[in-house]
Amino acid sequence: MKIEEVIVVEGKNDSLRLKSFFDCDTIETHGLGLSKQTLEYIREVNERRGVILFLDPDHPGEKIRQRINEAIPSCKNAFLLKEDARTSKKVGIEHASKEVLEEALKNLVTYKENTEEITMEDLYELGLSGKSDSAEKRDILSRHFHIGKCNVKTMRKRLGMLGIGKQEIQEVLS
Repeated sequence: MKIEEVIVVEGKNDSLRLKSFFDCDTIETHGLGLSKQTLEYIREVNERRGVILFLDPDHPGEKIRQRINEAIPSCKNAFLLKEDARTSKKVGIEHASKEVLEEALKNLVTYKENTEEITMEDLYELGLSGKSDSAEKRDILSRHFHIGKCNVKTMRKRLGMLGIGKQEIQEVLS
């Protein structure tokens, strides 16, 4: 499978894993050590070829994703669930199967300008916060929209950046 965009990953093991399955180019952030120069390089590559952010489904990966998306809002995003990318001790892209990686790359998410503001009150009313089954409902949404597993605050932000409103959320949950 040939991937036109350049994939941004955290480290060399992620690059090696992706390159073992796909014909692709990667940029490594070196974890949370993402430099200004690397960020500018990602911006330039995004303008020329496009970029896919494919970062580990853990806290450092999410911090890197947030930093890049804030600096370069037009990046595509690929998400993995922790349970699809883990060993007994570690979580990361380098531990995911070819099938899981391929599925994530087929379901890319590109954030856009917030078109509808989703409030925390909306999410509470929809049962995504403060209820015994809230985590299950968030899991349903994160799988449906391919945005990765997240807490309610992150979900609000990601759904808002995708322009997904209360009505669409209700339809998915029913």
